[in-house]
Amino acid sequence: METESEPYVRLATLRQLHQVMADMNTARSLADTLQTVADGVVNGLGYELACVNLVRPDGDLVVAAFAGNPAAEALITGRVGSRDSWERRLSMGENWGDLVFIPHTEGWILDDDDVPQWYTDGPAPRFEDEWHPSDRLFAPMFTPGVGGSSCGELIGVLSVDRPRNGRRPGAWGREALQMYAFQGAIAISNARLRANMQRALVRLERDQQALRASEESFRQAFEYAPSGMAIAEMGGDQHGRILRTNDALCRLLGRPASAMRRYAFSDLVHPEDIGTLLRTSAEGGRAELRLGRRDGTYVWVSLRNSVVADAADGPRFLLTHVEDIEERKRRELQLAHRASHDSLTGLPNSAELRARLSARLCQRPTHAALESIDAAYGHPAYDANGHGFDFRPGTEAFDAAYDHHVHTVAPESEHDDGTKGLAVLFCDLDGFKSINDRFGHNAGDAVLIEVARRLSRQVRDGDTVARLGGDEFVILADGLGRADAADLAVRLRNEIIQPIRAEGRAVRVGASFGIGWAHCGMTADEVLKSADERMYVEKRSRPKQHRRAG
Repeated sequence: METESEPYVRLATLRQLHQVMADMNTARSLADTLQTVADGVVNGLGYELACVNLVRPDGDLVVAAFAGNPAAEALITGRVGSRDSWERRLSMGENWGDLVFIPHTEGWILDDDDVPQWYTDGPAPRFEDEWHPSDRLFAPMFTPGVGGSSCGELIGVLSVDRPRNGRRPGAWGREALQMYAFQGAIAISNARLRANMQRALVRLERDQQALRASEESFRQAFEYAPSGMAIAEMGGDQHGRILRTNDALCRLLGRPASAMRRYAFSDLVHPEDIGTLLRTSAEGGRAELRLGRRDGTYVWVSLRNSVVADAADGPRFLLTHVEDIEERKRRELQLAHRASHDSLTGLPNSAELRARLSARLCQRPTHAALESIDAAYGHPAYDANGHGFDFRPGTEAFDAAYDHHVHTVAPESEHDDGTKGLAVLFCDLDGFKSINDRFGHNAGDAVLIEVARRLSRQVRDGDTVARLGGDEFVILADGLGRADAADLAVRLRNEIIQPIRAEGRAVRVGASFGIGWAHCGMTADEVLKSADERMYVEKRSRPKQHRRAG
């Protein structure tokens, strides 16, 4: 009878399986899919009990779905069996393809392991193929793989019990259960994939929300920062081009944001600060430089660059913070000016004069220096008698020691031979002490201030007029011959002797000049001493009445 009705049973079962598989693949969640798998075994394959044991991330298996008996479902759902116990079960009994059947004659040894179980009572089998209450049948479920259902990773085990016809499944029933386990594994894998995708979408949305919040926070911090902010291109043809500025930077430079986007910082920086800007842009970091305003003036700023990198493409942008330091720079320049200039006349003081003069002069090599430059020109610095070689400017030894220095030379003849050098004019006022004594120090100060003004007015741009101290002044004038220097001294003396208004009265002072010449190998003090001595020679050579004014 069973054989005759088998085709009809198979057709009906296939229809049920088709519906069950459709239900599995349309389940809304992993939990729904697992329950559909368990219900499908009961409804579509004719078993009274079905259990889905799902592999957890730690490898153990948990009872995730149960069908056929509410009492059993309440007792064992959620309970866990160790992976070792399941490995033991799947390695025992008989292999029916991918199925594992453990007959009651062997399964008794599993009664005490930690796999959740449901005991069913029933009579002993009367026939050879009759189902025994202690028989066990498992259908392992694997992630779908090429070459068959068992090629992937174990994701669960489908347990079935008590076929409704009371007999062990035949070849077709085994094939149906194996096929169903395979389709169940596909449905579970798809459900897991959907769940992972949903979690990923939730994380992505959460990250996007955080990114939007971060971008809004940055935008507000950028736009409303009290100091200047800018974003510029980094690399490529548009390197340094300004992409975005905030209101504070636009106000600082007097330029609208639309105009700022036409520039790079290199277009705005003071020409003397280009090198500083390029080093800062390439490396990030901080620099102090001058940026041009719309009205043509420059403002001192502290510019701090941060390189904004792209994980794939490397450095992409420069985030630039611009702080107005004009007031601080003004104070610093004032302090530096006070340290290097005379407080009464505003002229460079003695220290600044010596610094400027020393910067033009290279010193005569010492004994140790001579020995250290032997290799520079291929022979010892001393001859066999211990005498040094000729180190005058222009000689081989001198040039070997100072090959990067532009030497300062002086006219060698007392007559004008066409040589141009650095003239040092030492000026001492005649009759100044009597003005201090007769009219007071305020009158003396007024005289010094006016003399400083007249001296400064008569020299060229680039020349230095300095107050050495008291009523002594020094003029550094480069590129003069002897006749030029003498003419300059005459002009300065004629300017000084003109009447000076001091404390409501006209007073006059005279001036004595000594002309010295600076050349490499001398120290600044030696040059000044030479000019001072010549000044005293000139002062003594003139009649007293010509040296002072009334």
